[in-house]
This record gives sequence, C-alpha cells and structure tokens, in this order.
Amino acid sequence: MSKVHFQEKFEERHIGPSADETAAMLDTLGLQHLDQLIDETVPAKIRTKRPLALPTAMGETAYLRRMKTVAAKNRVFKSYIGQGYYDVILPSVIQRNVFENPGWYTQYTPYQAEIAQGRLQALLNFQTMVIDLTGMEIANASLLDEATAAAEAMFMQYGLRKNKNANTYFVDSNIYPQTLDVLRTRAQSYGITLLVGSPEEIPDNDDIFGTLVQYPGADGTIADFGDLAERLHNKGITTCAVADLLSLTLLTPPGEWGADVVVGSTQRFGIPMGFGGPHAAYFATKEAYKRNIPGRIIGVTVDSNGEYALRMALQTREQHIRRDKASSNICTAQALLAIMAGFYAVYHGPKGLLNIAGRIHDLTALLDSSLRQLGYTQLNRTYFDTLRIELGELAGPLRAEALNQAINLHYQGTIAGISIDETTTYQDIETLVGIFAKLKGKTISDVNVAAAPVSSGIPRALQRTSDYLTHPVFNNYHSEHEMLRYIKSLEAKDLSLCHSMIPLGSCTMKLNATTEMIPVTWPEFSNLHPFAPADQVGGYMEVIHELNQWLCEITGFAKVSFQPNSGAQGEYAGLMVIRAYHESRGEGHRDVVLIPASAHGTNPASASMAGLKVVVVNCDERGNIDVADLRAKAELHGANLSALMVTYPSTHGVFEEPITTICDIIHHYGGQVYMDGANMNAQVGLTSPGLIGADVCHLNLHKTFCIPHGGGGPGMGPIGVAEHLVPFLPNHAVIEVSGSEGISAVSAAPWGSASILLISHAYIAMMGAEGLTNATRFAILNANYIKERLQNHYPVLYAGANGRCAHELILDCRAFKASGVEVSDIAKRLMDYGFHAPTVSFPVAGTLMVEPTESESKAELDRFCDALIAIREEITAIETGQADKQHNLLKGAPHTVAMVSADVWDKPYPRSQAAFPLPFVREHKFWPTVGRVNDSQGDRTLICACPPMSAYETSEV
Repeated sequence: MSKVHFQEKFEERHIGPSADETAAMLDTLGLQHLDQLIDETVPAKIRTKRPLALPTAMGETAYLRRMKTVAAKNRVFKSYIGQGYYDVILPSVIQRNVFENPGWYTQYTPYQAEIAQGRLQALLNFQTMVIDLTGMEIANASLLDEATAAAEAMFMQYGLRKNKNANTYFVDSNIYPQTLDVLRTRAQSYGITLLVGSPEEIPDNDDIFGTLVQYPGADGTIADFGDLAERLHNKGITTCAVADLLSLTLLTPPGEWGADVVVGSTQRFGIPMGFGGPHAAYFATKEAYKRNIPGRIIGVTVDSNGEYALRMALQTREQHIRRDKASSNICTAQALLAIMAGFYAVYHGPKGLLNIAGRIHDLTALLDSSLRQLGYTQLNRTYFDTLRIELGELAGPLRAEALNQAINLHYQGTIAGISIDETTTYQDIETLVGIFAKLKGKTISDVNVAAAPVSSGIPRALQRTSDYLTHPVFNNYHSEHEMLRYIKSLEAKDLSLCHSMIPLGSCTMKLNATTEMIPVTWPEFSNLHPFAPADQVGGYMEVIHELNQWLCEITGFAKVSFQPNSGAQGEYAGLMVIRAYHESRGEGHRDVVLIPASAHGTNPASASMAGLKVVVVNCDERGNIDVADLRAKAELHGANLSALMVTYPSTHGVFEEPITTICDIIHHYGGQVYMDGANMNAQVGLTSPGLIGADVCHLNLHKTFCIPHGGGGPGMGPIGVAEHLVPFLPNHAVIEVSGSEGISAVSAAPWGSASILLISHAYIAMMGAEGLTNATRFAILNANYIKERLQNHYPVLYAGANGRCAHELILDCRAFKASGVEVSDIAKRLMDYGFHAPTVSFPVAGTLMVEPTESESKAELDRFCDALIAIREEITAIETGQADKQHNLLKGAPHTVAMVSADVWDKPYPRSQAAFPLPFVREHKFWPTVGRVNDSQGDRTLICACPPMSAYETSEV
C-alpha cells in the first residue's frame, strides 16, 4: 500500500520559524524545548489547564469551499433601503490594485513619514476631496463611520461653546436613527442633554451650545439651513451638517450656507456596503478649529533637502502624549477605505462624479414622475435620491411583491422609501414602476416611463454653482492605464509587510494571509445592506455566531459584542458597559478609573470620553504595577471606584506575576477590571482574560486575529464580557442586538465593520486550537530571540521574574543622547536598512519597543537584529569621535536615491555605506522617497489639502 502524505496545515504557513530554525533559536536561548521558555515566561498561576475547545483546523482550500456554502445563505436582493448605506460600483482597477493588494492593506499608520509618502498622498487627496465638496477649510484623514463622526462633532462643538454652562445639543429629528443612537451614548458621558425636534422650532434657549442637521434629511428631503445657521451664529451657537458627500456635487455645500462642521460617510465613493462596514467617515470644519479637530490630519511640509513632503500633522495632540486630555482618540480612522474613496474621486474626477450624481437624481426624478402617473402620492417635494410613497392599505402587498422580485425597500408604517444609487439602471426603474403598477391592477405598458416629464427635485436656491476638485490629481488619471500607474507610483513609495517585518511593539503586525482576505470581496458578503431582513443574512449570522463562540472560548468570557469598530472604541464601549452595570445597581456615582502609568495612551483618552476621572497608578523600578500604590488608591477611591484599566502582558512586555492579586483588589472595592486586549497575542491558548480575573476585554482583531492594519485602519475592537455584564452590551436603534438594558449604540452599524469579521473567522478556523496556541508560543520565542541577540548592544529595560520578556521588548536608547544621537535618528537610519522602526518613545521616552510576531522567520529576525547591531556600531563611531556628532550616518538618514546619485556628495562617509550598509540591503533595497521630514515647519504652517492650481503653473518665457 502506497504511503499517504498528510495534508499540510495552515499553521505551518502562518508561523514563520521552521523546525530547524526553532531549534537554532532555542539553542541561542540555552533551551532544549519551547515549553521550557513558556514555563519561564508565563506565570504558572494563570496558565490554562486545558486546550482550547475549538473545531478541528481546516485547510485553506477546505475553508474556502465551506465559505462558499455559507455565503450562499446570504441572499443579496436589490437594495433601495438607503439610510446611509448604498450599493456602489467599485472600479476594478481600485479593487484589484488597492483593496485586494497587500502593498496597500498591510501598511502601518504613517508615523514614519519618509517611508509612507504614498499613503500620505492618497490621504491628502481624500482630505482635499472632502474640503472641496463640503466647502470647508480643513478636513481630517477619516473617522470610523458617519454616526461616530457626528458624535465627535458634538463633542468639538461642546468644547467650543462660549457659554461654559450650556449643555444642551439640538438635534434635527430628520436624522438617521443610528446616528441619534450613537449621539445618545456619547452625550451621556458628558452630561449633555439632547433636544430632538424640527430645526424651525429651535427654542430661544441660552442652554443650547450647538445644533446638528442632516442634509439631505433621513427622509430624503432637502432643507435650506442658511438662515438657521446665520441666526444661530448670531447667538454663538455652532451648526454641524451631516451631509451625503455625493449629493454635494449637485447641492450647495454646507460651507457655503454657514455650517461650522460637516461630517458624513464616504461609503458611496466606491466602498461596498459589507453589511455595515468598514467605511471611512469624513470630518471637515473651519481653519479656526484646526486644534480641535479630532483624529489625524495629513499636512504638507518639506524634507531635509527642501523638497515637498507629507506627514501626519499636529501629532502633539495624539493620545499617547495628551492622554486623558486628548481631544479625541486618534486610533479612530479608516485609512484604507479613505484611500479607496480618494482614488474613486481621482479616477472619476469632477465630471465623472457629477455624472454619477446627476444620473442618480435623474433616475429618481423619473421614478417620481412615473409613480405620480400611476396615481401614487409621493411625499418628498424636494429630494436628491430618495422618494417616499404613501401606500395605505397597499403597504403589505407592496412589501410582498417587492420581496418576490428580490427587492428591498425602506418601510415605515404605510410609507415605502426608495433610495436610488449608482448601480440603479433604467431597467431597474422600469421594474420598480412595474411592481407599483401591478398593485393598481395595471402593467408597465400603462406608463410611458421614457416619456415621463422629469423635473429636478433640488430647489433652485440650493443647486451648486461653485467648482470642486480642480486640482490636477483629480483631472489627470481617468483612463485605466493612467490610474493604474498612479496607484502603483504611490504604492512604490511605501514600506509594507510585502517588503520586510514591521516590528512595532503593541501593534502586532503579523501575517494577513491571502486566504483570509478572499471572501471579503465576494458579492454575497460585500453587497449586503446592514438593515437587510434577517431571513436574507443567514450566512453572516452563522459567521458572527461562530466567531462569538470561538472568541468566548479564547477569552473565557460569556459573550462578545462586535459593534465597536476600532480598539479604542472597544475601550470606550467596555467602560460604558461597566458604567451601565454600576448604574443598574444604584451605584452610578462610581466614576473613578485607575490606570497604570505604563498604559496605552488610548486608555486614559477612552476613560475621559466615557466621562470618568482618571487616577494614575505608579509603576515600580522594574516597570510593573506598584501593587502597594494600587491598593492605596483603590482604598482611597473605593466608594467611587468604577474600574481598573490594565494591559496584560504589560505594555512593558512582561507577564506581571501579581495580576490576579491586582484583580482581587479591584473587585474587593466594588470595581470592575477592564483588560486592554492589545497584547492578546501573548495570551491565546496559554491563559485568558476571564481566567486571570478580568470582567471586560476588548480584542484588537486587526492585531491578534489578523485583520490588516490598512495604513491606519480598518480595525475591529469587539468586547468580551463576563456573565454579569452581558445584559449591558451595546444595542442598536434599527436592529436589536442586545437586551433592554443594553447601552445605546457605539457604532452606526449593528455589528460594526461586519465584512472584515470574515478575516478573523478564517484565521481561527484554519489555525484551530493547537495552531492558535503555537502562534502565541512562537510570538514569545521570536521576541526572546531578539532580546538575546540584542541585549549586549542595547539595554533591555524590563523582563519577567526569570529574565524573559513576553511577546515584545523595550530597547533603551537614552544613553546615546550624550553623543547627540536621538532615538528618532535610529528610527530614520533603520529605513536605510529596509526596515520600519519599532514603536518610538512609547511607553518610555527614548526607547524602541519591538514586537516581531510569530509570522517572521529566523532569517528575517536575524536581518533586523543585524541592522540594529550595525547601527549600534555606527553610534559607537560617534561616541569614540570617529564620526562627527552632527554629520554622520544617523543624522543624515534616511538617504534617498536622489541624494546618493547626486553629482555632488558632501557627506563625510561613503555613498555605499549610506545606501547599502549590509550585503542583504543591496539585494532587497527599499528607497525612502524623501529625506528627513521637517515636522516643526509642518505644524507652523498647516496645509492639509493638495496644492492649488497656481502651484502647477509655469511662468511664461
């Protein structure tokens, strides 16, 4: 009988080190077995006693075959539901070369600007698009979704209020219910009172600090808010408009009628609905508020050679620095989706966008006229894309007939809403008219659709007259050949996981396997509306149910909410759940949260957003939580203690031994333990938050569970909770996803960015229990191998009781400052070696925090270590006087091809040493495209849009 070979495991593809490499790495550590390392690293007291109870690992082919069956349980009807979500046409050139391209989706947030100029330019395009279409002066580089963007606007308006005693926010009743739901959640944190009503009836009340209106409204009507905005300005009240960005190609932009803030979604710019996300929200405002605008802003500056360069601007507001004083949480962005939306505008240009919007409006008007011919009452006198038909007793029959023809409408009592989108055709209008005709006992032949008189539903006074997207970038790339080359030219400027490891501590830049990504773009998953009827979304419900079960098993919790669509939002949601729990017990006064000094900066920022008072707990000389200080502060604030926020392993990369004691102290004083799940990659299969004693934990699916970072988003931050907190998990105004005690929504969609849950589902299904546990073990091995190789060259700041680190480590570079070398110099010099820097100056200033993940091979780890060792030798040359303090390899870094190939070379070191410092660099050279970026100039003169046309004009000879 012939030998049958076993099918290879996905685990073997995901985990980097081979068996021989593993043996060599263990030998370097002086160990015989990997279990020895785990025993020396993870405290025995918190080790799990049994393997994870998960289904048997599936092979890649088997998983995709199975998911085809699951996908078939989703029935993709033609959607006219609208309500902020629309079917779109994603240009194939963008789908294949951005959405499905690891050169774009595996990038990190562009903190290291010199190797991120491509995505920075793409995000600058996005900001310019938003500024032009809204008529505002400044925009950020995206937020999570329309509802959370509206909540951010409310908070900014609250901070800008002239009457500091005012705490009422007036909200237009004609807004989407999901937006109002999220506003309610955020208002509760700050004691803001929401007053909902018609804008024409805003009371003359000194307690009102701001207003929010929707344009067009949730019912599709278009109101003129110009007089309202002027009247409110005269009273010191600011106005926010939630605007459909595509409609602004036809409508007067809010900036021209007096809005102070404009927010909304860019989902219509080629981003599939995906059962709710991810989609990039936008946020635009006035130049005067640039220091108050939430999130990230891309700005124009120059590099060390005086050339055009881009960077993330105003980074001193970032939460790692301002912590509980942060104006918002910077980890709330959707970079990949913003990049795609910006490319959509580049590809279509102003004429193309106008054509798309115009066609949508024309088809809407055609449908309006045809239905009126049939004798129906259409309620919207003004509209862009949405009609409302009063049906009376025909409401039931219409719903039945529409479903029979695989069509979803938006129903409110006896009114049917119809929202036309980019995918709607003339034939679709005929189909709709035919359905309505049938209810009247007629046929489509009784209506001459083509000859129906059509008039604009946009009031003449609100028809746009101003230009937009006049910049060359929106007018030069309309053929696919030119667009492809433009996309590739930007991609080539960015370092991603396609090039080398990205060893960012706390950010877990691991493999995003291709098989995990494939189902995301299948139409059965990507084209579903989040408010589609339950009997049409069986496939999604199966995935969500299974993923919930699996994550509960991994975390030791009772239930998971998938609504938070970023890690930072998971923190916020978890704290709000804890708050609701305390209130249910008559202890709503509990408002103090203890946070270790070592914590992620997102922790205090999220606590502040949740309306809690932050008390910092000290760390000892070894970087661990000072238990005595914790106990003292827990006792001092016991009556008002809400929670402890703790990261485990710690942000210092250590499994702190007394973690169960820490949890016991908090519980003793009536508080809850919130665990930051950023470091779950060191827990899975070995321990769990529930076993340790946590009550809540958010999970960064874009870290531990393989959703790509996408250049700074998308992310997913679901929260797992213990049994007693389950009733308080977030609910939703449109689709019920929790019980009556659940907090109001934290995101616009019921299950957050549902489409990318498929990625984590695939990862867990293909790894299985053993594979997931091994991933954790190898993450710890890789980190300790780096520690062993580098500790004689760079001091390693913290270690556990047995001298081991967890999945990450901190290299101390502070001593180099005496020789004029800053940690940022090391970060820039690493670019010359082809590597992205580790996390710089966090959690300790002057340090590098390194996390290799389990996905990197020994060969790649060695290249990285060789690079850092070589840089240490370059520092030694400065320390010993062999190299000049001001003019050396580190201060000159990064070195671009333009610098190295210039006719003049005035550096006191060879070109070859600058560009090709080690043999492997010459074989796989990645060139930074700009010299060192001038941060201070960018902050002094903030430019957050593409240069004006005048910058491209040449003078006459």
